[in-house]
Amino acid sequence: MKTVRVAAAVICDAAERPAKVFATARGYGEFKGRWEFPGGKREPGEDACACLEREIREELNLRIRCTEVLGSVVYAYPTRTIELTLVRAEILQGEPELTEHTALRWLHGEEFQLEELCPADRELLLKCQEKLFSYKN
Repeated sequence: MKTVRVAAAVICDAAERPAKVFATARGYGEFKGRWEFPGGKREPGEDACACLEREIREELNLRIRCTEVLGSVVYAYPTRTIELTLVRAEILQGEPELTEHTALRWLHGEEFQLEELCPADRELLLKCQEKLFSYKN
């Protein structure tokens, strides 16, 4: 089974203490309605940051800047395997607009309900949560 390379953005609001993180609800597919970190499939030759800048602009109409790669996980779904890389980012311009997602919300670390996340996002959150929620501006 081929591995699909995917990047996901942790968009933080550093003005909040503790930091809040942006989550979106999938608008399609097997996990429709489940929460995830926004992002998408990497194009051939594209690094995680370039992918996220493109995907977040297309899906949420935001300009972002990547600040730190937090980690990655390989997750095997029944129909495909994905390598999901999590990258911290900040908003440079715009307000989020839903084009592919059904909802969005800002969450503190303790507000993440693991059972509400897509499986690969849940694994990545567990792996990266210490780095993720100890954000310092």
